[in-house]
Amino acid sequence: MPKLDRYLLSEFAQAVMATLAVLLIVCVGGALTDVLGDIARGQLPAGLLLAQLGLVLLNWLPVILPLALMLGLMLAVGRLYRDAEMPVIASIGVGPRRLLKPLMLVVLPLAGVVAACSLWLGPWAERLSRELINEANRNMIVAGLEPGRFTELPGGGVAFVGEMSGEGTRFDRVFVYRQSEDRMNVVSSNEGALKAGEDGQRYLVLENGFEVEGPRGGGKDYRLLRYASNEVRMPAGKEKFDLDEPEALPTSVLLGDERPEAVAQLHRRIAPPLLALAFALMAIPLARSMPRQARYGRMLMGFLGYLIGINLMLMGTGWLEAGKIPGALGLWWLVLPLVGFGAWLYLGDGRMRASKGSRA
Repeated sequence: MPKLDRYLLSEFAQAVMATLAVLLIVCVGGALTDVLGDIARGQLPAGLLLAQLGLVLLNWLPVILPLALMLGLMLAVGRLYRDAEMPVIASIGVGPRRLLKPLMLVVLPLAGVVAACSLWLGPWAERLSRELINEANRNMIVAGLEPGRFTELPGGGVAFVGEMSGEGTRFDRVFVYRQSEDRMNVVSSNEGALKAGEDGQRYLVLENGFEVEGPRGGGKDYRLLRYASNEVRMPAGKEKFDLDEPEALPTSVLLGDERPEAVAQLHRRIAPPLLALAFALMAIPLARSMPRQARYGRMLMGFLGYLIGINLMLMGTGWLEAGKIPGALGLWWLVLPLVGFGAWLYLGDGRMRASKGSRA
């Protein structure tokens, strides 16, 4: 590989990786806030924090990587213009077509990563995340039952335990509140244990406690029981997410699914790698600047272009789901013109144009 190509490849790759690291740090903060909110509401256990955080970030990569690629390339090329290196490179006959090789050595691998995340890793992460959350809603221990705090139970109700054994199967000072349409039930106990029945349900085996049952809307129909042992059947948790939704299905399954939602999701997964290619091609001409010209204004222009493209992709996905756009058209009306526009900008970058008053 020529020395110039190695130099440009190094500059492009370093700038893109640095930009990606910054964007990931910012996104980690947002994802961490969402996951911690679910844990605080008792919808997830603290032990699933890192797993859910990693799955969320993996699902966001198809959106983060194109932006990192575009801004990183604009930073690298902007520095070359600021330090007057690009005019020197152009003076030796190196134009946009000559820069295409080192550019594609950075763009194509990252576009491949975007495609892998969008078509395979992202849907896998979304499905696994939903399975973990559904399992958390079905399992009382995994749902976040912790000593010293009230925990919402799947199916309705609240549970509280004063102390819990290390393996999470025995409890002290147990309080369970459950309700139906017109009745409520309060059970308290000095100690108890969790066990699984033969029918697959989970039961709280409580000892030395009281049970109160009565109407929810008022009245005197109350019953008070004192027991030595009592088995409380925990309600079966309802699945929060449907695993048959197109967002959680593999791409290979979507290929044969004719539902508008499935068609929209399929095109939603195809678009990111093509958008990454389009934004990368636009980055080089957008970064062109004079040595003393501010470069961050052009970066803002590129960022606004990225926001417009991503928002159009999301709006187009919604239009496909609603049937406002034919499934055969998909999102091609967006990605193909953007790729063509990016190629036109790139190939026309730096081309000399004759003035109106020039003569042949």
